[in-house]
Amino acid sequence: MLYRVEGIVIRSMDYGEGNKIITLLTEHDGKVGVMVRGAKKPKSRHAAMTMPFTYGQYIFFRNKGLGTLNGGEIIESHHKLREDLTLAAYGSYACELLDRVLQEEETGSFWFGQLKACLDALQEGKDPEVLIHLYEMKILQAAGYGPEMDVCVVSGTDQELEFFSPRLGGVLSRRSRHLDPAAMAVSPSVLKLLRLFAKLDMRRLGNVAVKDTTKAELKTAMRALMDMQLGMQLKSRNFLDQLDKYQI
Repeated sequence: MLYRVEGIVIRSMDYGEGNKIITLLTEHDGKVGVMVRGAKKPKSRHAAMTMPFTYGQYIFFRNKGLGTLNGGEIIESHHKLREDLTLAAYGSYACELLDRVLQEEETGSFWFGQLKACLDALQEGKDPEVLIHLYEMKILQAAGYGPEMDVCVVSGTDQELEFFSPRLGGVLSRRSRHLDPAAMAVSPSVLKLLRLFAKLDMRRLGNVAVKDTTKAELKTAMRALMDMQLGMQLKSRNFLDQLDKYQI
């Protein structure tokens, strides 16, 4: 059967001497694997369509399992992301995270819309550190692990919310902190950002100016939350950590 879909390349791997297998994130059909024959050859007309972050229309044949690319057209190459090492690292993390969290049978336009918005915002020059934590929040929420940010996750009160518990999945009041001694104290600025992230759609993010100290605290909170709720070891995140050490 011939399929025509719009998708984003979230994974690309060599297969054999001249072929590639790409994983597309589509708006309505979830993740789709497609074989691109001859993609590694110098004169391949489909090589550009296998590049990471590429958003395009893909036409392929498929009966069962992998499809085989027949043709297509690039809508947005996101080439700026591939030309910048730091942006490429953030883009790779966004793609790998979604690829690992989204199950094969899951579909829905939400995942597609959030990833596309993330890649577009990275290309537009928005702060990648702030952007990626908002994206992480959206992935957690879509996977059913979104934190409670408005009231104490234990008592339900909206008073004295001074701590954040990655283990319990949300904010804690001062009186409930004893239930999770490992809960971290968070500044009002970080609490405000986390609440914003919980309510904001990626596609509506404007330019946000955040102090370096606030970004460092935000990263600590989101890293702990991601590790506790998802517990995934991602190559792209390890690479981002290495980049941070190098830049320091």
